[in-house]
Amino acid sequence: MQLSRRQFVSTTAVTGATLATEIKPAVAASASLPFIIVGDWGRRGHHDQRNVAVEMGKIAAAMDSRFTISVGDNFYENGVESVDDPQWQSSFEEVYTAPTLFTPWKVILGNHDYRGNVQAQLDYSRKSPRWTLPARYYTDTQTLPGGAKADFFYVDTSPFIRKYYGSRVNVVGQDTDAQLAWLDRALTESTAQWKIVVGHHPIYTALSDDDGYEHDQPDLIARLNPLLLKHNIRIYICGHDHCLQSVKMDGITYVVSGAGSETYRPAAPIRGGFVSGSHGFMVVNLSAARLEYALVDMHGNTLFMEAITNA
Repeated sequence: MQLSRRQFVSTTAVTGATLATEIKPAVAASASLPFIIVGDWGRRGHHDQRNVAVEMGKIAAAMDSRFTISVGDNFYENGVESVDDPQWQSSFEEVYTAPTLFTPWKVILGNHDYRGNVQAQLDYSRKSPRWTLPARYYTDTQTLPGGAKADFFYVDTSPFIRKYYGSRVNVVGQDTDAQLAWLDRALTESTAQWKIVVGHHPIYTALSDDDGYEHDQPDLIARLNPLLLKHNIRIYICGHDHCLQSVKMDGITYVVSGAGSETYRPAAPIRGGFVSGSHGFMVVNLSAARLEYALVDMHGNTLFMEAITNA
């Protein structure tokens, strides 16, 4: 099924297919800020990473995407060793080659990045004109068409996961209390129309843990989620789970965009959510009143879409 402009703008949840070129009219019609979100990707072009990148470039061009958000696990299996690590070329620079992907990349860290040299990923911001990782957690303000503001809060979730302590995921020394205090203060002080929180690990997902894999993250449910509820956050976006998901809990939409390379075949969704094991990414059109997003596979098919109002 090809989606018309009206369907793209007004449909709250739909399955089917849409061509990349059909997304641009919706952007123009809603006067939005368009951008792309991808996660769990750095595999030297393998496991369909390169195919996902090609489609990202096509849709970024159709949407006039302004930036790309990477929700972590940027390099498998063990992060990078330095700013001169060959993976910068084989997993990033030589894969995301479309001109439309040379806009800024807003980056966060995943648990696999913590297996390597985290400081090297921070330092690469000074070497690459598009790699943006100023700190382990940070804020970014975007101006929407018409002058409204959107504040993005990029959080560092790996240090919250207790099972990582004593493992190869080197999160020792990271002060999670300080990070929570920072986030609480930043959300309190924000006057933006949209407050969007981005992390690597899911909080709630559309999958049951019956498959033996921990999809929900109890440590984040206990410590991070209360701040999202306190500040009436409408959407939390993450990766880590290697699939595409969306689910609602307590008025918050939790979206997983972790299908940038290797994926798996997930079980049926729970909680009325959506899940797909397709390789792909997330596209967003953001205006003062609405956040429209779609989960798109590497062939350009729209698997799921939804509009969230800012109310």
